[in-house]
Amino acid sequence: MNLGIATAFAYGILTFVGGLIGYAKAQSKASLISGSVSGLLLILSGILQFQGQQSAGLILGVVVATVLVIVFISRLIKTRKMMPAALMIGGGIVAFALLVYQLMAIAEPIV
Repeated sequence: MNLGIATAFAYGILTFVGGLIGYAKAQSKASLISGSVSGLLLILSGILQFQGQQSAGLILGVVVATVLVIVFISRLIKTRKMMPAALMIGGGIVAFALLVYQLMAIAEPIV
């Protein structure tokens, strides 16, 4: 299992479980839906990479991680509550960096 696959699965599971916890604690259907959808998209990113569609999987993972970081930065600014925003921002930045690194590693150099 390469770095991109592991990153997509780990951040996907974190996001999915975070949505479930948000629903359990605050009865937030928005947390449940957004956490489930984004978590499943990240897991799909890992599956695509595993099946040999590395570019598509990595790009999907980068896009989802970017959107999550933006959403949680705006949520942190709006609510001033560190959790879960700080955890998801930190995880998203790490996931973004690792996925971009893996994408650059598979990219062919332009001559």
